[in-house]
Amino acid sequence: MDQLLFDYTRQDAQGQSCTAHAWAKVPAPLSTAQRAALKTEAAALLKAHNAVLVAHFYVDGDLQDLALETGGIVSDSLEMARFGRDHAAQTLVVAGVRFMGETAKILSPEKRVLMPDLDATCSLDLGCPADDFTAFCDAHPDRTVVVYANTSAAVKARADWMVTSSCALEIVSHLKAQGKKILWAPDRHLGRYIQEKTGADMLMWNGACIVHDEFKGLELELLREQHPGAMILVHPESPQSVVAQADVVGSTSALIKAVVEGTAQEYVVATDNGILHRMRQLAPNKTLIEAPTAGNSATCKSCAHCPWMAMNSLQGLIDCLKLGQGQIELDEPVRIEAKACITRMLDFTAALKAGVPQPQAGLVPHIGAA
Repeated sequence: MDQLLFDYTRQDAQGQSCTAHAWAKVPAPLSTAQRAALKTEAAALLKAHNAVLVAHFYVDGDLQDLALETGGIVSDSLEMARFGRDHAAQTLVVAGVRFMGETAKILSPEKRVLMPDLDATCSLDLGCPADDFTAFCDAHPDRTVVVYANTSAAVKARADWMVTSSCALEIVSHLKAQGKKILWAPDRHLGRYIQEKTGADMLMWNGACIVHDEFKGLELELLREQHPGAMILVHPESPQSVVAQADVVGSTSALIKAVVEGTAQEYVVATDNGILHRMRQLAPNKTLIEAPTAGNSATCKSCAHCPWMAMNSLQGLIDCLKLGQGQIELDEPVRIEAKACITRMLDFTAALKAGVPQPQAGLVPHIGAA
């Protein structure tokens, strides 16, 4: 089945959301003494404010370590959503990008949700404006709307389901079994991968992650020749030519599990290089190789790191707790509407984990349970 793409041309983001601005705000490297002092101060502030740190695998390693050392979590976006919702702390500090903070606030409106830098956003979010997306959905009322987690609260408010890369295949397969036609947004590479695996009828928004979109299939082939025994690990937001060469395609959690449990000595990793910090901790004897984003003449053979993820810092965490800045606020009607698609995903994945059969009918597009 051919893909159908809604060809939304993403404009270069300007102002506070442009990548140049993001890279300009990436903190300078810290000395060992500076890092230790900031981590000690941040840990004390988290305790004093009854706060927990929820960090993504792509943020700075110091933030990942601090989260684990203080009773928080380092995880993919699905587990971040679950953890923040279920934790007793009344203040959640989300180290990641803005849609992750919004998701935490959607699920925990009674909690204070802070971020080290509210300007930290996502190219997939930027490339799917709510008004344009709503018009696209309105033009196809017969389709069940499924959006990736990397979208704004306003886009989620228009969706029937939210998915992450760790549960998208199962949810789309479930909808296909119900005879649903799907409207998908925003990542075209992830959408294509899911469509190929499930055979679902999917109408797709034309978005892409600026990090994963840069992996090069030809250069990966050359790298594989140099490392014939290496296992190739690929995030499904990557181009088809890269995914086609993978031994494992999956979410950040799935890729980490593949390194920890794999029998190979070498692993080529095609996702944001922030993940290598946790991989090295959990599999210190394995050799990790970054998948190429550029050719041999490039000064940076692999530059796979999100500039917005890189904006997260220990000092930013300290400032948001000390000053109360970086607080996520959402309009209540949008929050309530967005919560439905997230809750549906969380309920589905919980039932899937428990081995509970899923219902084959009962969902009305844009409304929910019939």
